[in-house]
Amino acid sequence: MNPKESSHFAENGFKILASVLSAEKCEVIANELSSIYEREKQLVRGKIGGIRNLLRQSSKVFELASSPELKNILKEQLGEPAFPVRALFFDKTPEANWRVPWHQDLTIAVEKKMEVVGFSAWSIKDDILHVQPPRKILECMATIRIHLDDSDLNNGALKIIPRSHLCGKLNSSEIADWTKQTAFICEISKGSALLMRPLLLHSSSPAKSPSHRRVLHIEYATQDLPAGLKWFDAQ
Repeated sequence: MNPKESSHFAENGFKILASVLSAEKCEVIANELSSIYEREKQLVRGKIGGIRNLLRQSSKVFELASSPELKNILKEQLGEPAFPVRALFFDKTPEANWRVPWHQDLTIAVEKKMEVVGFSAWSIKDDILHVQPPRKILECMATIRIHLDDSDLNNGALKIIPRSHLCGKLNSSEIADWTKQTAFICEISKGSALLMRPLLLHSSSPAKSPSHRRVLHIEYATQDLPAGLKWFDAQ
């Protein structure tokens, strides 16, 4: 491991990883996820920006998320083994092309509700329980966003604020202060990926030229949850 690379990730809260998947593998994954996406749209009979719970819905996603290649990347950057706990799929198309405001990823999916100190703001998303865990849980997590298409400013590339993950959970006033800084635009080629911390502030604008901007978003944890709580999708 290159110490400078792991230091970059720790300090800035993100790292761009080149050529994580081949173009052929991207097409295989994208075709399966696009099929699931279209099926979900038919079920809700409306516009959707993505799909959840893919570790259970897609064997290809589960195999990729659990692969030695991705786990080795996580171990190098985090310094300890990590395991996948949730996978989502996002796409920006002419029919689903909205602005995502500045935010942190504060919720996790769990098997059942239990009253545990520090866990709050319970909610249900797509029939699955979600909760906001304590800061220390989120600080031990990381996300790999694998780009199944080229992503640039024209099709709604993700924008991030480097180092914003270092200050824990931010309120609206703190977010406003952080976002006065110049954002970094994550222009990433097909098959490459963005490794990021959940607490890193991020957003995206509507695509100027709407086309597919398919992203497989996989969240990893390095520890079990306390007091009997269990990750919904941990295997």
